[in-house]
Amino acid sequence: MGYLVEQPLELDGLATEVSAPECGALCTFVGLVRNHHEGRAVVRLEYSAYVPMAEAECMAIVSEATAQWPVRVAMRHRIGTLVIGDAAVAVAVASAHRAAAFEACRFVIEELKRRVPIWKKEFFQDGTVEWVEPR
Repeated sequence: MGYLVEQPLELDGLATEVSAPECGALCTFVGLVRNHHEGRAVVRLEYSAYVPMAEAECMAIVSEATAQWPVRVAMRHRIGTLVIGDAAVAVAVASAHRAAAFEACRFVIEELKRRVPIWKKEFFQDGTVEWVEPR
């Protein structure tokens, strides 16, 4: 399975992917679609990506995390149309100890948001639509 998916995220599946008998810590991050952005009511989002480049960059981020910490990493990002409350991105990191799991999980989500070419279009309650500048 790739890092970018069109179907709803299976959070338990991500935890299962990284679980192992030697891992005593599991850290997860889930980013949800919220109903507002900069004071404006949001009704839905659309994520799109340049898939080959995004998949390669996700693979690089996972490789960097596993080289820096003794961890197992799984991550997924939705593409397509999402509604309020949907999980848009999820990261699961397992390690023998919690410090490495926390640090690697934070690294993975921050690098994903910074480096992976995924674009978000927001649909507002007032009928306007805007592309969100990645930060």
